[in-house]
Amino acid sequence: MREEIKNLKQITAPIFEDLKIFENEFREAMQSEVRLVNTIGKYLLRHKGKHIRPILTILSARLTGKPTLQSYQAAAMIELLHVATLIHDDVVDGADKRRGFLAINRIWKNKVSILMGDFLFSKVLINLIKLKDLDALTVLSNTAEKLSAGEILQIEKSMSKTMTEDEYYDMIYQKTASLISTSCEIGAITASEKKVDRQNMALFGKHLGMAFQIKDDLFDLEGTESETGKNVGLDVKKNMITLPLIHSYSNISKKGERKIKRIMRNKHKTDEDVNELKNIIHETDGFNYARKKIDDFSSIAIEAISQYPDSVYKDSLIDLVAYNIQRTG
Repeated sequence: MREEIKNLKQITAPIFEDLKIFENEFREAMQSEVRLVNTIGKYLLRHKGKHIRPILTILSARLTGKPTLQSYQAAAMIELLHVATLIHDDVVDGADKRRGFLAINRIWKNKVSILMGDFLFSKVLINLIKLKDLDALTVLSNTAEKLSAGEILQIEKSMSKTMTEDEYYDMIYQKTASLISTSCEIGAITASEKKVDRQNMALFGKHLGMAFQIKDDLFDLEGTESETGKNVGLDVKKNMITLPLIHSYSNISKKGERKIKRIMRNKHKTDEDVNELKNIIHETDGFNYARKKIDDFSSIAIEAISQYPDSVYKDSLIDLVAYNIQRTG
C-alpha cells in the first residue's frame, strides 16, 4: 500500500475533464417537468457525495481503453441508482442526516422521498435504453436486484439477531460491493471489447466494495457525526449486525454472550447500550479484526489490476484503495 495517502481531488486529477462530462450527463438525467422533483434534485446536487462509483467507472474505462459517450452515460446511471437506493435506505432507517445535511425524508417526508427514489429508478431505466448495449443492460439490471436483496437480507437478519461471517459477506456484497463492482465492470464494457478486462475490473470493484462497506460499518461504531455526516450508532440501535460484532460474538465468554444478547434484545437502545457494546467489541478485538479484513480485501483488489501497465489511471485506482482504508467519513 502507498505510504502517501492522497485526497480525492488529487486522485481524480487525471480524469478532471472526464468528470465534467459525467456531471453534465448526471445533471441532465435528473431533470423533470415536475417542479418539486427539480427542487429535490437541486438539493441533492447541492449536497452531493464523493461520486466514488462514477469515478471508478471512468478510471476503469481509462485503464482498459478510452471512455466513450456510453461510459459517461453509464457513470451517470450508476450514480442515479446509488442516490435512489440511499433515499429509500434513509426512509427505512428513519435517518435524520445524510452527508451532514438533513435527509430528504426529514424535509419532504417519507411519501415524497419514496416517490423521488422511484423517479430516479425510472430515469435509470430510461437511460439504460440509450446505452444500446445488452451486456451493460444485463449487468446493471442484475445489480439493481442484488441491491434490494441485500437490504432485505440485512433486515431479515436484524429481526433474528443472528448472522454468520459468511452471511455477512454475502449481504455486504449484494447491498454495496455489487454496485461498486458493476461501476468498474461497466467502465471496461464501454471502453474495451476484451472479456478479461471486464473480469479484472469486476474483481477489483468487488473487493474494494467489500472493504468499503466494512469501513462504513466501523464508522457506525467508531465514528462521530461530524466526521461521517450521518447518525452514528444507528446500525446497533436497529439491530443491524456487522463484522466487529460477529467476531466478538464468536470470541467471548458465555457471560459476555448473554450481555450482548441482552443489549440486542432491548428494543429502545440508549447511547449507554451502544457504548457498552463498543467496549465489548474492543475487548474481544472485533475492531482490529474488521480492520484486518479491510486490508485483506484491499490487497486482493490491487492484485486484480496488477497486470496492467503503470499509468496515472492505475495509480488513481490504487490510491482509491488506500484512500478508503484511511478515510474518516
